Amino acid sequence: MADKLDAARMQEYWNKTSRLMWTIFALWLFFAFFIHLFAVQLNGVTILGFPLGFYMAAQGSLIAFVVLCVWNAIAQNKIDEEFGVQED
Repeated sequence: MADKLDAARMQEYWNKTSRLMWTIFALWLFFAFFIHLFAVQLNGVTILGFPLGFYMAAQGSLIAFVVLCVWNAIAQNKIDEEFGVQED
C-alpha cells in the first residue's frame, strides 16, 4: 500500500479508516455495556411479548454486533476502493 499512496493520501486514508473504527467501537460499547446498564428501565417496554431489556440482552445486542461487522466490512472496502488499495 505504501508504494501506491504518497504521504498526504496515506494520512487521508488513515483518517477515514480511523474515523470508521472509532465510530464502530463507540456503537459496540453502546450495545455491549450502555444498553445493559439500563435493562431494568427498558423492561417497561415490550417487543413481541418480551421486555426490551431482556430482548436486548438475549437477541438485540447480538444482532447489532453482526450488523456492525457487516457495516465495517462494507465501509472499509469502500474506503479501500476510493484510495485504490483494495484487495483483488
